[in-house]
Amino acid sequence: MIRFSPAPEHAEQPIPKHLWKVAALSGMASYLDAALIVSIAVNLAIYRDSYDMGVWMAGAISAIVTGCIAVGSLVGGRLADMFGRRRVYNLDILCYAIGAIVITLAPNDIVLFVGVLIAGLAAGADLPTSLAVVSDAAPPEGRARLVSFTQVMWVLGIVVVIFLGYVLSDTGMTGARFITGHLVVAALVTWQLRARLELPDEQPESTAEENAAPRGIELKNVWNRAALLPMAATFVYYVTWGIGANTFGQFGTYLLVTVSGASQSLATGINLAFLPIALVLTFVFVRLADTPWRDRLFYVFTVVQVVAFCIASVTAGALAGMLVFFVLYQISNPFAGEASYKVWSQLTLPPDTRGTTQGLTYALSRGVFAGVAFVTPALMDYSASLLLWLITLCMAASGVAGVYVIHVLIRRSPETTTAPVKGLGVART
Repeated sequence: MIRFSPAPEHAEQPIPKHLWKVAALSGMASYLDAALIVSIAVNLAIYRDSYDMGVWMAGAISAIVTGCIAVGSLVGGRLADMFGRRRVYNLDILCYAIGAIVITLAPNDIVLFVGVLIAGLAAGADLPTSLAVVSDAAPPEGRARLVSFTQVMWVLGIVVVIFLGYVLSDTGMTGARFITGHLVVAALVTWQLRARLELPDEQPESTAEENAAPRGIELKNVWNRAALLPMAATFVYYVTWGIGANTFGQFGTYLLVTVSGASQSLATGINLAFLPIALVLTFVFVRLADTPWRDRLFYVFTVVQVVAFCIASVTAGALAGMLVFFVLYQISNPFAGEASYKVWSQLTLPPDTRGTTQGLTYALSRGVFAGVAFVTPALMDYSASLLLWLITLCMAASGVAGVYVIHVLIRRSPETTTAPVKGLGVART
């Protein structure tokens, strides 16, 4: 077994421009995933009033988007490994556009529910597939930077939706339809650009024997120590961290309005004011992703993140406490959040089943998030303080899991990142 340091010490090599194009188009999966979740969150109070929703229907709408992303991740990742990542890579983005159209034109909460179901399944299928495409295309010395760039797109999706929500906060359903309508345009443009992207399974030099060979490996072979241990550890990290992140992603505006007493405009404005911090610092993370600073900074900012949630809990969601929370959270999240999970997964999971294995961790985590989302409005109504303290405990647990990943898995991983998978690199366009 070959050991290596948590991040390479050698001088960074420049990454070709065509690989950044692959990262950007693949990163649209993260953009559309985040934008879908946050658009539901931003519009939830509007949907509630326009469709006369109760708290349980509001929870069901929020839960179904997360639950469908979970199912989509599980199925989509496996199908990508079995039948070709290019097929899933293109098809799921088109299905997402169809779902977004249904959401945009929904005349009632039932049709809205159907649209969210379609878009959620498609978004979930695209997440592990797109990350696998980036990881397979990337050279070993640039893999972390290219994978973590998808997180820039994720934050950008949040920024754009929150900005649109703030600008259109007084326009009711018209503004809500505009926000989800922009997802339709983004998905269709991405679909067209991906269709023109030259991937290796289209290369003429591929032999008939290679084309006839089965893709991926048998599912039973995923359940070995090489795949199971990193799957379990990254799952524990992502699910505990994601309970807090997903709750505030879906219900941050809702909490500020219903608990903190902020108006819809003020609530979206607070989110918008601090998001540029996260966007800039996510670019910083990308710059440091292939250096030892990637994991060193995790230790610092996971503590800052827990402190942020402690402040929100102690103040029981009061507006002053939430302002402090958002500052600390947006500073810490880029260095101790989903970007770390994405990079760690690609560095520790076996390359021939990245779609399947990461799809499993995504699916299980998003399934938990869906369950939490379903009860969050009712729990928030019962006791916002209890909800916040439970989330704080989850964030502390994620820090412990992250330390384990760095000290055990990254340092002891087999040689799965020393070369791209044969036949899965991306050709220059």
